[in-house]
Amino acid sequence: MDVLKRIEQEQMRMDIPQFKAGDTIKVHVRIIEGEKERIQIFQGVVLRVKRGTTNASFVVRKVSDGVGVERVFPLHSPSIERIEMVSEGRVRQGRIYYLRKLKGKAARIKGKNTWN
Repeated sequence: MDVLKRIEQEQMRMDIPQFKAGDTIKVHVRIIEGEKERIQIFQGVVLRVKRGTTNASFVVRKVSDGVGVERVFPLHSPSIERIEMVSEGRVRQGRIYYLRKLKGKAARIKGKNTWN
């Protein structure tokens, strides 16, 4: 059992910022098309974060040309170049699937107030 935990620790990435549901993030994904390799940026709102060991994942949603696009990313995937925090959102649930039903300005998320 100890060998399995050690192998999982080696596979995990430690350069990932802390984020939660409601935050807006940019995910830089490495795309390989034939012999070419490029970086594609997917920016959207985090709907869900599933923590854990190497099987952790998160769902990001964005609206592109009026169509909602959701993408599930494995958190420790080697195809993720980096993750950037754009803004923190203030939500009361851990999974904000209700955004799927909302349109336009109703689908906005309030920003988190930071007082100094």
